[in-house]
Amino acid sequence: MITRRGVLKGLLGTFLAGLFVSAYAFFVEPALRTRVKTWRVAPKGWTGGPLKIAVLADLHMCEPFVPLSRLERIVARTNALGADLIVILGDLEAGHRFVTRRVGMDATARVLAGLSAPLGVHAILGNHDWWHDRPAQARGGGPNRIAELLHAAGISVLQNDAVKLGEGSASGPFWLAGLDDQLAIGIGPGRFRGLDDLPGTLELITDDAPAILLAHEPDIFPRVPDRICLTLSGHTHGGQVRFFGWSPVVPSAYGNRFAYGPVREAGRDLVVSGGIGCSILPVRLGVVPEITVVEIAAPRGAA
Repeated sequence: MITRRGVLKGLLGTFLAGLFVSAYAFFVEPALRTRVKTWRVAPKGWTGGPLKIAVLADLHMCEPFVPLSRLERIVARTNALGADLIVILGDLEAGHRFVTRRVGMDATARVLAGLSAPLGVHAILGNHDWWHDRPAQARGGGPNRIAELLHAAGISVLQNDAVKLGEGSASGPFWLAGLDDQLAIGIGPGRFRGLDDLPGTLELITDDAPAILLAHEPDIFPRVPDRICLTLSGHTHGGQVRFFGWSPVVPSAYGNRFAYGPVREAGRDLVVSGGIGCSILPVRLGVVPEITVVEIAAPRGAA
């Protein structure tokens, strides 16, 4: 029989559970947890040997959530993974207003300079890296302040550019291409002009070696040609809140289609990192901040 006391206990339990989940989502998962998440892919067109890539995406540096001390631990942990290649997929700047103290991008670049991998450390820019650069917004384009800081720290920044890597390594030669951001310049309320140039970037790939594309927003994936073996993206943070593989809000025109993890469509491969930081609200639930590892191997039967 349902009693008044039983109902009150149920309500109290529901309230306490909600309070616990809220506290975890605001204070524990976004600020205190970092995991390593590994995806293994065998993309069509990858003809080389094994390649291990460590991915850092969407740091959104700020206190109390991602201070420099946490970034130093992330850098040390990333180096310890023994990846062949490290890529940074943009959005170093904080993406919400719940900030107790700003973290300078010059200091952030100095810590990221500690990253090390045999095939180098390469970065692209995200939308927040452009949005927070007021002079660049006024110009309607570069140079970009964060790109300059990363260059000065010895990190290659690919802005509609491609480099050939892997000569003499176990992976064999491959191209690493990086797009500039697709939402870089604000042109009105909720309207943005991208600085990405996919055709121009592809023209820089001058032979038939496999190619990997870095693109901050995954929304470009339907336009990526078969010439690209694998696309790596961030931006979505996995939706920041995720239940049983579904996120209620995803900053993508495609919703959950490209929200998180590996995607294979029409024989083409995409991996979307859940990233480290937060945007809009400092909330994460079911999407633990992550260092993403992508292990590439040739598909079965490849010559």
